[in-house]
Amino acid sequence: MARALLIVDVQNDFTEGGPLGVTGGAAVARRISAFLGRHADEYDLIVASRDWHHGDDDNGGHFAGTAAPDFVTTWPVHCVAGTPGADYHPDLDTAPIDVHVFKGQGTPDYSAFQGRTEGGVPLPDVLVEHHVTSVDVVGIATDHCVRASALDALTAGYAVEVIDDLVAGVDPERSERALDEIRTAGGHIGTSDMDEGLANPGGAVL
Repeated sequence: MARALLIVDVQNDFTEGGPLGVTGGAAVARRISAFLGRHADEYDLIVASRDWHHGDDDNGGHFAGTAAPDFVTTWPVHCVAGTPGADYHPDLDTAPIDVHVFKGQGTPDYSAFQGRTEGGVPLPDVLVEHHVTSVDVVGIATDHCVRASALDALTAGYAVEVIDDLVAGVDPERSERALDEIRTAGGHIGTSDMDEGLANPGGAVL
């Protein structure tokens, strides 16, 4: 009966200033780090996913190429493997992360469950190896990769909780619909103990 925390795509290109920057993305990175500072030892496994796209092809139609992106199934170039945009946001504390998985290597992946470790082990196999039965999900973006990851976790039979103050979405209405979809599928939407007034050691508001 092991519990896992899944940190989805807290990367530079998905936070403010990136080509697909989400408003509140940097704040989510800081809040997740504060949460880890209080609760990392409560998890048996902490996993973080990253988009890790090829830079020399359209990743299965994921990159729009010469056409204008529709921001539904085609996107501007982002999170190319090995570039600063694919790095974790600098405010995310990566020290407690046990396993890193990479997704979208030539394919239009959204869910962390499509990711693999550097050694090629699929995330579902990692969770089975660690006897995980429940997964808490945080990260970016609520209405895209968080949604897909939570729904895949539910389909795989895990107890799932999305921590709603540790996620950030592209579109508020679509993000609410995504959370409703997760509830309908059997997931739980919870809230952390990280309130808005909490300050990090540097004094910045989280």
